[in-house]
Amino acid sequence: MSAAQRRFSFASQLAVFWVLVAVMCALLIGLVWFMAQGNLERQIGVARQQTLAGCEAVASRYDLSIDRTADAQSASNRDLMHAILDVVLAQMPGVEGGFWRAADSERGIFDAYAFPTYEGSGIKRDIPQAETPLILRTLRAATSGHAASEYVEGQQDAVIVSACPVPHRAGLFAWTLTRVRPPLGPHGKTLVTALALLLAVIVGSAIALGTLLRRWRSDLARVEQSLSEATDLHAPFTPIALTGEPDLDKIVAALNAYGARTTALQRQASDLDRKLAGAERFAALGRLAAQIAHEIRNPIGAMRLKAENALAGDAQRKHHALVSILEQIQRVEMQLSGLLALTQPVRIDAQPVALREWLAARIELHRDAASRAGIALALAQSNDLPDEACFDAAQLARAIDNLILNALRHTPAGGHVTLRAAQHADILSIEVADDGPGVPLAEREHIFEPFVTGHASGSGLGLAVVREIAVAHGGRAFYAARPHGACFVIELPCHTS
Repeated sequence: MSAAQRRFSFASQLAVFWVLVAVMCALLIGLVWFMAQGNLERQIGVARQQTLAGCEAVASRYDLSIDRTADAQSASNRDLMHAILDVVLAQMPGVEGGFWRAADSERGIFDAYAFPTYEGSGIKRDIPQAETPLILRTLRAATSGHAASEYVEGQQDAVIVSACPVPHRAGLFAWTLTRVRPPLGPHGKTLVTALALLLAVIVGSAIALGTLLRRWRSDLARVEQSLSEATDLHAPFTPIALTGEPDLDKIVAALNAYGARTTALQRQASDLDRKLAGAERFAALGRLAAQIAHEIRNPIGAMRLKAENALAGDAQRKHHALVSILEQIQRVEMQLSGLLALTQPVRIDAQPVALREWLAARIELHRDAASRAGIALALAQSNDLPDEACFDAAQLARAIDNLILNALRHTPAGGHVTLRAAQHADILSIEVADDGPGVPLAEREHIFEPFVTGHASGSGLGLAVVREIAVAHGGRAFYAARPHGACFVIELPCHTS
């Protein structure tokens, strides 16, 4: 599968999705908070300019309207103050203000106050008590001779107060006050808090989901490990333990049911294999009877001819006749021994075998014969070959010896015969290779059948015995085609105990 076709696991996709949702929620809350704060600061700045402008307008209007020769403390001046406040502040919605004189007392004197745009009944004349400390603090800041502005941000709104001295009236100051509502309304902070709580819930849900996914993946890994541990293809299926996850347990139950059915089918297949093997033996007996009759009749005919010649000849001729008769008898015995091996089922007694020493013993057994034939006989082993394997050492030795003898028989002088063993997954592979002429293509399909031989002195039963022994071990024997030489392979399930 190419990289473009690979897909993340479902757990990874879900985790990425939750992370994206959490990041988007965090960005949304941050954006709302930034907009709210930025808008509030902008509104406070505009309100400060408005209150300063209103304060200076009230102060300058009073300076232009007052009779400078009159007493500043007279009641008519207070009426003028109220009139100016009403006129100026009426054009500034939401702005209230008044006049204040510094005095020996800490509070000073509030000469006049007006809130023309008050939403209640008429113009408001009573000074707001809650904001009085802020108003006094701003007025005292303005006693330095310059306009001053202060604000306080509360839960529901922000209060901005500006104060400025009245020209040509020492100790007299004008002040204005306005309120700025949060840009998100009176419940803006509640909204932001709710969004923050929503983000916390999403993050908490993501953490909980991650925990669940981790547990689910752990259970899935345990199921996968249970399946991968079943390396013995011939062993009965071991049911997988339930995980406690309802959805995953449905899959486990289905696998257990499938495994049980597979085990039952394996038993049936084994029974059928045994019955089929028996049927094939009996079916082959008819063919073998005809072939063995042909193979035995030739030696008997030769022995009869030699015996007749011996009766009519001298002592030397009788000696040569007896030697020839003994050779023919040995040939018949070989044929009968091979036939007996085929007609009787191979019984396997598998025991742990030191594999490397057993392979070396096979080489040593045939080293002298190979040396006499001028053939190099060698053993090759892979590094990952197990130290022990479980099989019938005697029966498998018969098979390997047949293959080595067959290779020595077909390999010319100066050639090489190699016994090689390796393990591939759960299969033990043993092969005998030579650099002889190989097996013709037309004969490869029938090479393991009885009485099929490519050598004049061969019985044609050796490879048939090899196949029977491999099948009895639960494996197989086959010819591996190569560009040069021949290679016969026996593959067995790799049992290490």
